[in-house]
Amino acid sequence: MSNYSSIKAKIVDNESLMSLINTWKSNGEKIVFTNGCFDIIHQGHIDYLAKASDLGSKLIIGVNTDRSVSAIKGKHRPIQDEYSRLMILAAMQFVDALILFDEDTPIDLITKIVPNVLVKGSDYKAENIVGYKVVTENGGRVETLDFLEGYSTSGIENKIILSNTK
Repeated sequence: MSNYSSIKAKIVDNESLMSLINTWKSNGEKIVFTNGCFDIIHQGHIDYLAKASDLGSKLIIGVNTDRSVSAIKGKHRPIQDEYSRLMILAAMQFVDALILFDEDTPIDLITKIVPNVLVKGSDYKAENIVGYKVVTENGGRVETLDFLEGYSTSGIENKIILSNTK
């Protein structure tokens, strides 16, 4: 399989994701799930996702659709369309599957996946993270990871805006 095909193969729909999960679980793989907008990928994203992947053997990322990013971040976002965001994330060697979600929260995805580990940033308290109950009641755990200080999409966006107003 070509590199391009390998990257594209990581972007899945619900049916394909469930097939992968069934295979992985039957092989004893430890599934990690996280989600986000991942608009302008930066070092902080890479640090966070690499650390998340280290918590298990398969990393699944739920990626907000363009519509849901706009609803969360404002009409000026996303800066990159959903397909571009998916392809950039899929090119990362430690990412195993990506799926778009359009809902306000990833609870439906988490309920389908029932990951062994649910990961979010440390700006959340574990017990307040969407999916906490589903994961912990099924023997999994919820982890929070510190963000790499000084890196954020909003910070990059503001820097670009400032440089264009001089």
